Order: sequence, then C-alpha cells, then structure tokens
Amino acid sequence: MIKEKAFIIKKYFFPEKSRGFKGKRWLDISLRSIHLMGLLGVAGGFIFHVEESIWLPYFVITLISGFAMVMLSLWTHGKWLLQNRGLAIIFKLFLFIIIPVTPGYETFLLLSIVLISGVSSHAPAKFRYYSPFYGREI
Repeated sequence: MIKEKAFIIKKYFFPEKSRGFKGKRWLDISLRSIHLMGLLGVAGGFIFHVEESIWLPYFVITLISGFAMVMLSLWTHGKWLLQNRGLAIIFKLFLFIIIPVTPGYETFLLLSIVLISGVSSHAPAKFRYYSPFYGREI
C-alpha cells in the first residue's frame, strides 16, 4: 500500500521528462505579470497605510496567481520544489504568511519578498536549478 502511494506520487510529481504544452511559457509570463500587479497593490496598501478594503482585491490576485504558478511548476516537474527556485517560493510564502502577525514589519517583509523574487528569478541557471538536497543541479 505504501509503495503504491509512493509510486503514484513519483509518477505524478516526478515524471521521467518535464511536462509542457504549447503556450505554457506565455501562460507562465502572464501569471507572473498578474502576480506582480497584485503584489504591487498589496505593497502599496501596506506602505501607504491604505484601508484593507482597497488593497484586499490585490491580495486575492496575488494569492490566486501565485497558487496557479506553483501548480503549473509542480505539474511540469516536482523537482522544482527541491531546487533553489522552488525553495525561494516556499520562503517567500512563509514571509507573506507572517505579515499579519508581525505588525510594523509589513514593509520590510514585502520588500524582502520582492528582493528574493528578483534574485531568484534572474540568478544564473546554476543557482536556480541547484538543489541543496542533492548538492548539485537537478
């Protein structure tokens, strides 16, 4: 039973070859752009102390687009979670989640998320595809 479940997880999350489809790159670019627009609205809301009702729709956009990007990456290949690029997402999500319980640090946390995003997205492939679990690129 456990071996069967492990096989199913491996089959769906760790295929032999990465999955894709025509237009996947453009979907990813579109989701990233929408995600940035949402984060901009959330950050502006916190930085300029705007009422929650104004920045909340941007928060929803950020969550939905971020979730869609994670699901697309996981569907493509689960190794993404074991690489620096996936670990950066997990860390950014952690920073995002702790914002409500760390009053006074909202701006710092949001700027940290943007900084991590910029570095992890534009770092050389050697860094992005490196896995600390494997000690090499995967």
